[in-house]
Amino acid sequence: MDSKQTGRDPFVFPKWANAIRLPLTIGAVLAPVYILALVYLVFAPGTTGVGYAPEQPVPYSHELHAGELGIDCRYCHTGVETGARATIPSTQTCMNCHATVKTESEQLALVRDSFETGAPIPWVRVHDLPDYAYFDHSAHVTRGVGCESCHGRIDKMEVVHQSEGLNMAWCLGCHRAPETHLRPVAEATSMGYVPEIDQTELGLQLREARNINPSTDCSTCHR
Repeated sequence: MDSKQTGRDPFVFPKWANAIRLPLTIGAVLAPVYILALVYLVFAPGTTGVGYAPEQPVPYSHELHAGELGIDCRYCHTGVETGARATIPSTQTCMNCHATVKTESEQLALVRDSFETGAPIPWVRVHDLPDYAYFDHSAHVTRGVGCESCHGRIDKMEVVHQSEGLNMAWCLGCHRAPETHLRPVAEATSMGYVPEIDQTELGLQLREARNINPSTDCSTCHR
C-alpha cells in the first residue's frame, strides 16, 4: 500500500523529532567551531611553548658566547654527552672567564655575588619537559643528533627561546625517521651544520652504519 492510499507523507518525521530539532541544529553549527578551536589550542604557541623566552636573572647572550665567540655547547653544558641532563653551568664556569673579563659590569653583579657567597644563580628553565616524559641528552648527542635539531640556532639567540614544540608527535616523528637529523657525531654541537650530500642520504648511511633504530614503544619515554 503506497502513500497515496494511506494518505500519509512518507517524509514526515515523527512528533518526538521536534524535541531534538533545536539541539541538533545548535550542535551542527557549534561542532565545527569547537573542532577548529580545539585544533588551534592544541597547536598554538602558548600551548606548545614555542617562542617561550623567560627573563633570566643575568642577561646571558648565546648569540655572543656561542655565536660570536664560538664557545662550544659542552663547555657550559658539561653533562650533555654523559648523562640525561645537559646541566646548567656552575658560577665557577662563568668566572673562569669573568674573573678577568668585564669584572666591573653591573650585569654580572649577581654572578660575582654567587661566586662569593656560594648561593646558586636562579636561572629559569626554558625547555621544561613534563615529569612523565623522560629524555636522555647523551643518548641523542652521542649518536649524532645535533643540538640545533631540538634547540634551534642557539648561536643566533640574544635571548634563548623554545623553538620546537617538543610534544609527543614531534618526538615520534624523529624516532620514526632519525635520518632527517643524524650527522657525524663530531658535528653534534656545530651550529648551522650543512652536510656535503643530501641530509636524508647522509642520515640513512649513518643510521645503517651505527645501527640506529629508535624505539617508539611507550616505555621508551614514559617510565
